[in-house]
Amino acid sequence: MSPTSPDRPVVLVSNRGPVSFTLDDDGEPRGRRGAGGLVSGLAPLVAGTSTRWLAAALTPADRVAAERGLVESDGLQVRLLALDEDRFAEAYDVICNATLWFVHHGLFDTAHRPRYDARWRTAWDAYREVNRAFADAVAADAPPDAVVLVQDYHLCLVASALGDRRPDLTLVHFSHTPFAGPDDLARLPTAAAAELLEGMAAHQACGFHTERWASRFTQSCREVLGAAPATFVAPLAADPDDLAGTVARPATATARAELDRLVGDRRFIVRVDRIELSKNVLRGFQAFDDLLDRYPRWRERVVLGAFLYPSREGLPEYLAYRQEVETAIEAINARWATPSWTPVLADLADDYPLSVAALQRSDVLLVNPVRDGLNLVAKEGPLVNDRDGVLVLSREAGAWPELGEAALGINPFDVAETADALVAGLEMADEERAGRAARLRALAGARTPADWLDDQLAAAT
Repeated sequence: MSPTSPDRPVVLVSNRGPVSFTLDDDGEPRGRRGAGGLVSGLAPLVAGTSTRWLAAALTPADRVAAERGLVESDGLQVRLLALDEDRFAEAYDVICNATLWFVHHGLFDTAHRPRYDARWRTAWDAYREVNRAFADAVAADAPPDAVVLVQDYHLCLVASALGDRRPDLTLVHFSHTPFAGPDDLARLPTAAAAELLEGMAAHQACGFHTERWASRFTQSCREVLGAAPATFVAPLAADPDDLAGTVARPATATARAELDRLVGDRRFIVRVDRIELSKNVLRGFQAFDDLLDRYPRWRERVVLGAFLYPSREGLPEYLAYRQEVETAIEAINARWATPSWTPVLADLADDYPLSVAALQRSDVLLVNPVRDGLNLVAKEGPLVNDRDGVLVLSREAGAWPELGEAALGINPFDVAETADALVAGLEMADEERAGRAARLRALAGARTPADWLDDQLAAAT
């Protein structure tokens, strides 16, 4: 079965669609390809095919496009669902972002959170309603005998909400996050945890980026439901063509030249992340501060480039975390800077060409999440890097099973170990650097987005 010419029709279902719309002067919606690993990986594979993509309308222009029904944009067949805005916000903000994300990533400060009250139960009802609306759209729009690929934790209840209305369809679910084992899942209300697992188990199979997350899902299902559905493991790959296109852009070349000017002949440690609790940005800065404190020989000889962009700023935890990150940057520069050296170069503008230029130029790439479903940056970095860069990688990253043999592994909570690993990367002999970099490129390029899509289609047979 090929992703470009499958044996059966394909329907993709995701919270965020592959196209975002704006209104032209005549009030007509005009689409533009969206961002993110899911879109960049899948959109080129299904553009120009009969594959349909169902997603939520997120903006006023999206809602206008939703009124048009199935629309074609950038070669993609897209239908956006104009859901009740207040109910969608409850489902997305309270359940998806503030509950399920925290449960799967182990982020709750359990002395204070979670706390499930009547407002939360109302939001869970909204989550159920959103999933039912997607199921209704699948029932109405999916061609006969289609394979329906449902993406991520926003839409765990689609198969159960669909019920037996379309027995001709085969639904497969894929989780892009880690999955909570029984202990973490116990932080959900008992009935909600059971409903979540039953919803996922109603799919023909459930996919994950690593065997670890698949195993945790299976353990949770057996403990809560008494049985587990079929699972499969399919790590998403970086898109080398998309990366090569970004590298070739004039904006990337301009950004690279500016980085060359700012960094000079110093070594360059790089991180590219959302300002997201699970990405462990703050401990990364603490490790760099510790490096400068305990390894004074590296003062004025190394720069940390932090290319970050805001995330979930509607949640107070994330606003507070961003403030902590900005304070940490200011403190390091205040403590260590000299008239000719700024230790931390930070950019919080979500400048993708600049981020790719930084990955190209890095001598050491730091990827230290406390827990990650995959982490595409860990794969993208080695594919574009041209300086035999060393990867310092958290063993909690989903990419660790694939890349760990060629990376320097760290415990993401151990700031001193992270500092030591950064120094080991900075001081690694050229021959070892070249060997590790070559191995990282081979490992990161061993799969393609087409392989990942094929794995999902195969799970439907």
